[in-house]
Amino acid sequence: MESVGPLRIVSARRVHTMAGAPGTAGTGREVTALATLGEWIVATGTAAELRSRFPGAEHVDHGRGVVVPGFNDAHQHLGDLADGLDHLDLGAPRFRDRASALAALAARIGEAAPGQWVRAHRYDETRTTPGVLTRAELDSLGGTAPVLVTHVSDHSAVLNSPALRLAGLDPERVPDGRVHGPELFRLLWSDEAIVDRPSADGWIAGVRRLTGRYHAAGITSVGDALVSPGQLRLYQEARRRGELTVRVNALIDATHADDFLTLGVGSGFGDSWLRIGGFKAFVDGAVAGHSCLLEQPFSDSGPADHGEQVTPTEELYALFERVHRAGSVMAVHANGDRAIGVLLDIVESVRAALPRPGLVHRIEHCTVLGPGLAARIKAAELAAVPFGSYITAHGAKLLQWYGSERLHRMFPHRTLLDHAIPVAGASDHSAAPCEPLIALRDMVTRTSPDGVVLGGSQRITAAEALWIQTAGSATVAGESSLKGSLTPGRLADFVVLEDDPLTVDPAGLAEIGVRETVVGGVTRWTSGDR
Repeated sequence: MESVGPLRIVSARRVHTMAGAPGTAGTGREVTALATLGEWIVATGTAAELRSRFPGAEHVDHGRGVVVPGFNDAHQHLGDLADGLDHLDLGAPRFRDRASALAALAARIGEAAPGQWVRAHRYDETRTTPGVLTRAELDSLGGTAPVLVTHVSDHSAVLNSPALRLAGLDPERVPDGRVHGPELFRLLWSDEAIVDRPSADGWIAGVRRLTGRYHAAGITSVGDALVSPGQLRLYQEARRRGELTVRVNALIDATHADDFLTLGVGSGFGDSWLRIGGFKAFVDGAVAGHSCLLEQPFSDSGPADHGEQVTPTEELYALFERVHRAGSVMAVHANGDRAIGVLLDIVESVRAALPRPGLVHRIEHCTVLGPGLAARIKAAELAAVPFGSYITAHGAKLLQWYGSERLHRMFPHRTLLDHAIPVAGASDHSAAPCEPLIALRDMVTRTSPDGVVLGGSQRITAAEALWIQTAGSATVAGESSLKGSLTPGRLADFVVLEDDPLTVDPAGLAEIGVRETVVGGVTRWTSGDR
């Protein structure tokens, strides 16, 4: 019979099991140790209790360390990021003006092989290169290489003329070179993408490198928030090779929903390492891209600028109804309050015609709440997946674009928890930092890097923030029976921290060190790996 793995006792100054309700660190009983058998937790208690129960077990003591469940980033883009680790990063500190960014692009064009794409990402006109780049500027750099620069929001990009032609677009009809929304997703991330893509080996190597960074931040699970059928096959291959060391909950591009559902493949299909969590669709644009759909116009532009709806309501209704009827989860990107209202109208109509109690769909981001929306979200049995670290990533522009009053309704963790709505922790990486401890600091302090408090009424406690980033993410993903809390019968996915996030000064949450990250009982990273 194959061995199930070693019996091990792991002890520390404190173990926060996160087994209770949001705002509590556990069930109230003292826990300083847990016992694991292979990839599973079999008991919790004090170190003395577990040594008495399991006298032959290996004992690993982390001294003054603090153990918490593995962090779960419920919405980010691991698969897409694995495609482009060699792209020019225009969000790097060295690019603080237009000239330096254009010079770096020109150098890349000069080095490109004939026909090779030149790609750059994380371009942010408000911080790295003041003023929006245009097709004319990219064309002025010379060469015949197709050039594509993706915005930090990942919802728009600027292409030069050769790239537009390869995309089947007439440069004269796209004078600024800007492509956004569904057209951009087709060009970059669909299985019919026109840009250069790495080989399977290259993509898996990219996943391996990124996963190393995630483990260093204490991440043991991620939700990949837009997965094509081709990417799912690559994840399966990485899993087959034993290269997948972070657990993946995949949201499939909803334009492929019929193909999957016809085969009976929907939410919950897979295993504890790679699982389909639902189908992903969009209502509006991006918070960091000045394009989410708002009831009141943006604070820095004219009265007609309410953002954009990227999927027609009729099309979105048909997608939602199809997935709901099949009993699978629909995860819909809706940032602005008007976008959330559009989605709620659809959900309420579909549920009235076809009630499915207990089927919890998701609002990805759920950024700007208007009056009455939280109550409607609760009544519609929706979960929410708000940004965790956007205050750190985009603080200055948020105040300029949305205004101080509206920021009290943005990233509404306090409001969502108060309405007992399931809430997950999410970074939307690479649009924001992936480190969960940065998200904890943002949720608790709501303080931007320049010291300005943005929407302080949405502050939550450190215990609530930790719950969101662990148990909350597992709950929203439909995986709370497997992960999110450190209790018997759950997976042995945990992080050893250098200090206690529930007792440190909240301003120092992001500076807590990660000592060790364990996935399925196997140590995947230690501080000695730095």
